Amino acid sequence: MTTTERLTTATIEADSEVPLIRITRDFRATPAQLLRAHTDPELYARWVGPEELSTRIERWDARTGGAYAFTNIGPDEEEYSFYGSFHEVTEDRLVQTFTFDGWPEAVSLETLRVEDLGDGWTRLHGQSLFDSFEGRNQMLESGMDVGIHEGYAALDALLAEAGPR
Repeated sequence: MTTTERLTTATIEADSEVPLIRITRDFRATPAQLLRAHTDPELYARWVGPEELSTRIERWDARTGGAYAFTNIGPDEEEYSFYGSFHEVTEDRLVQTFTFDGWPEAVSLETLRVEDLGDGWTRLHGQSLFDSFEGRNQMLESGMDVGIHEGYAALDALLAEAGPR
């Protein structure tokens, strides 16, 4: 990839050796803006998930040792709740657990790292490690790709509202 090529659609890859999902995507933003969008509850609620869902933050303490819980609400008022713990929150990395209430036995460990590409661009590197291939495959089959693509498109719009970087 040259410096002029940008990965503006997320790549979602399942590792064949370990129960891991990798996500990579570029954003027109600084690393600080991208991390803030993942740690500020008001911003997070504005972009996360599929377009048809709204998000209600139940609990949010985005610091090392903190915890979070949120609920996605669908057009027919169906609810999908998630929770976890923030294990590490730094300037360029976020490590957290992620649990869907519907599959409480399938906790994943998520690591998000941001890479400054220069010229106002940042690459997000995310990975989710599951305790089994079955849990990983359940997540892949859940429609998570729609939430990722639509959520990141909403994040692009939110970042554009922020103005110059």
